[in-house]
Amino acid sequence: MAASQKNLCAMIPVELHDRVRAAQEQAGMTLSAYITELLINYYEGGKEKMAEGMRTMAFQMSEEMFLRLKKHLERESARTGKKVSQKEFVLGLIRQALDEAEREVADNGADLGK
Repeated sequence: MAASQKNLCAMIPVELHDRVRAAQEQAGMTLSAYITELLINYYEGGKEKMAEGMRTMAFQMSEEMFLRLKKHLERESARTGKKVSQKEFVLGLIRQALDEAEREVADNGADLGK
């Protein structure tokens, strides 16, 4: 039997609402599940359960760059016919840059005598 539940309703600024909804959609969760998870994490001291061997990386960017990124993700999602997430996009860029750097090291390693 499911735990009893109760509705929680609060007025929040439109900008915050937009951010929450975007993050909720990005997480692929219902709004109810997403808010529940946020509140549980908050009241448990922000202890998110992380998959073993995983690490979190967070960074800030300018509003202009963020809006450019959102437009790009929308275009890519339309082009490919599947939603391209921020996480998927950033991890792809990092993977590509690391692969390229490792290839250069392998190619030039003999030249450096190491």
